[in-house]
Amino acid sequence: MKNIVLFGPPGAGKGTQSEKIIEKYGFLHLSTGDLLRAEIANNTKLGLDAKTFMDAGKLVPDEVLIGMVANKIENNLEVAGFIF
Repeated sequence: MKNIVLFGPPGAGKGTQSEKIIEKYGFLHLSTGDLLRAEIANNTKLGLDAKTFMDAGKLVPDEVLIGMVANKIENNLEVAGFIF
């Protein structure tokens, strides 16, 4: 499995390049913002943990985000790789 991390300022084309890679190679895009929203909407344990911190105006701890990313990867092992 391959992983790609795209860095760049707003408007640099990260989203455009991600879409091309996803279409051509079958990768899955992982966005921590999307993961947070989905976990909170689904009332998962990690989502509820994250919401507690967010409601208090605090940053979500790395352990919580890492758990979300790990779950997403474990549930999508059939993809060619991930774009972060």
